[in-house]
Amino acid sequence: MAAQGAKIVLEGSERKRLSRAHDAGSPPPDERLEVAVVVRRRPLVGDADPRKTVAQRRLSASADSFEAASTGSLGERKPMARAEFAAIHGADPNDLAAVEKFAKDSQLVVVKRDAARRTVWLSGTVETLSNAFAVNLRRFDHPHGSYRGRTGPIHIPAKLKGIVKAVLGLDDRPQAKPRFQILKDHPGLATARAAGNVAFSPNQIAKLYDFPAGADGTGECIGIIELGGGYRPGDLRTYFKQIGIPLPNVSAASVDGGQNAPTGDPDGPDGEVMLDIEVAGAVAPKAKIVVYFAPNTDKGFLDAITHAIHDSTNNPSVLSISWGGPEVAWTGQAMQAMDAALQDAARLGVTVCVAAGDNGSGDGVGDDLAHVDFPASSPHALACGGTRLNGSGSVITGETAWEDDPNSSATGGGVSEVFGLPDYQKNAAVPPSVNPGRRIGRGVPDVSGDADPETGYRVRVDGVDTVIGGTSAVAPLWAGLIALFNQRHRTKLGFLNPLIYGRPAAIAAFRDITQGNNGDYQCRRGWDACTGWGSPDGTKLLNALK
Repeated sequence: MAAQGAKIVLEGSERKRLSRAHDAGSPPPDERLEVAVVVRRRPLVGDADPRKTVAQRRLSASADSFEAASTGSLGERKPMARAEFAAIHGADPNDLAAVEKFAKDSQLVVVKRDAARRTVWLSGTVETLSNAFAVNLRRFDHPHGSYRGRTGPIHIPAKLKGIVKAVLGLDDRPQAKPRFQILKDHPGLATARAAGNVAFSPNQIAKLYDFPAGADGTGECIGIIELGGGYRPGDLRTYFKQIGIPLPNVSAASVDGGQNAPTGDPDGPDGEVMLDIEVAGAVAPKAKIVVYFAPNTDKGFLDAITHAIHDSTNNPSVLSISWGGPEVAWTGQAMQAMDAALQDAARLGVTVCVAAGDNGSGDGVGDDLAHVDFPASSPHALACGGTRLNGSGSVITGETAWEDDPNSSATGGGVSEVFGLPDYQKNAAVPPSVNPGRRIGRGVPDVSGDADPETGYRVRVDGVDTVIGGTSAVAPLWAGLIALFNQRHRTKLGFLNPLIYGRPAAIAAFRDITQGNNGDYQCRRGWDACTGWGSPDGTKLLNALK
């Protein structure tokens, strides 16, 4: 093993113990675990370099394939093929070899390597991994469950500086929460029921939002990321028969040992899984739906996303993510690695729809500051906020921001404290953060849809017919809509944000939500930090994106 003095701190890797967690001692030194070592993107080769490929010459005018794949009109976009991406933006073989040499020197086992995902997975015991990365792994007891964790930073050999971007998996605390809420009785619910506004089936909501007729998702694949729970095929058969929609083709994919494992508790993570499948499946019933199950850790979350993005078997063109956590709950290395993965999705023409959170502008942190949810706050995600929708048949009678309770039941949204203001938002009048410093950063959300549990979605979970809301429902709603767009346009929309910001025709295709708030931020005309541009008029947006 290299001497301790030969190691340096991995930037952004610092961890603190969870609040209310208590040290429960050392884990067994021979306990085995696996970590993911994420390396840098391969540098672009210069024009004069004889190693430059034809694909690289095609992209040399912009010097960045992100521009070619993600800007301009649909007809001008050039999403990369996966093999082309791996050759240009995957890991340099020399970088992977350097990590593998470090593993050998540290008595770690190389489980696998993937150049396209820029990751080497290593396994070892608690003792060998602690020595390799100069960390002190401990067990912590917490009211919501115990976890293996660490405090302070990770250390890497100085010769890997700039090469290694993240080391994930040493800490296995739950990283994210599902962003759904089940309709519960309360004094105001009787009024809502009397008005006939309690719940809709997803296909009714699609009708209210005028999703394009004559499209059913044929030829498309929707990937859904899940970090717990599971689905029961029998429930899916019953549910889709009830709403008169053909049963979609649904399959499960295992990542890092995650499985389709229903808990039997309709109020638990099964509610998230079934909501996602049933909403996306009702909107785009002929699309293939692949559910990527992974452990609820930062490593599991990232591995699920990169597995789905680079899945050459199922080839999803859109991902739905309804799990997240406030930015302050993440390490910098994990956020940067996930944001880089979403940039990769943009290069490959994959749209990533992410729930913006269900706990208002504070995102459930409880420190009297405003927070936004990640990965919705990534500039490369389509962040999906929530509204309260009233309507009948195909007529919307009213729509406001979802704001039942700004602390516990309201749409997420606000200004990122981590990510800067992206170019596509420079003319959206994103306000300064309400926090000290008044930072102007990435504004969340981009778009919205029905999320209030009182006007929520009728679904079936673990044999129970129930009503669920939350921005968890908005992500698969938009994923289904984008699958319809992809089918009708016969191409991949990919990174949608540049197509909707600053384009008058696209902005005019949204229902501007001007009433309501999420605590610290108010709705207003145009873009706002509660509902983004608003909810969609599907047919208008389809035509505006041409």
